[in-house]
Amino acid sequence: MPRELFRFAVVGLAAYGVTLLGDYSLKLTVFREKPVTALFCATVASTAFAYLLSRRWSFAGRGGHHRVREAALFFVVNAGAVAVNLVPPLVSRYVLHLSVPHVGFVAQEIADFVAGMVLGTLSGTAFRWFGYRRWVFPTSAPPMGVTQGGEPELVVERLPCARGGQRDGSVVEVP
Repeated sequence: MPRELFRFAVVGLAAYGVTLLGDYSLKLTVFREKPVTALFCATVASTAFAYLLSRRWSFAGRGGHHRVREAALFFVVNAGAVAVNLVPPLVSRYVLHLSVPHVGFVAQEIADFVAGMVLGTLSGTAFRWFGYRRWVFPTSAPPMGVTQGGEPELVVERLPCARGGQRDGSVVEVP
């Protein structure tokens, strides 16, 4: 699990960079009057990026579902995480009124950053970690390549050696 958590964190940091770059690029150009929309668009783009890295690297060792179902579950979990992520900036802007003309421009930008990029990202990340491990890349799912019913098939698996290494090529018949 520590390796998986480390990889999840690396992918998350890379996706955070995509979100940060996208958010400020949009917010300072085409979505000047709609900062929450800018954050939403940037987060959706980084989600697609994160799925590719998560499937190929972070959670590559876990079982999974068929790719279409897995991708759909990934995007459903991320839709929930985006909603969780948007709560702090919505509260900051529209409940606490931390925006111009109620506060200065610098205070508005600091509030947007803290609410969206810090608090929102942290809460969304916690939601994603739980959701990915529970629903998207579960350990209890059947191994990839195992049919749902009918004929048993041969699956090659790696078994641990006595010295902690890996042994390759053991063939196991799966009922």
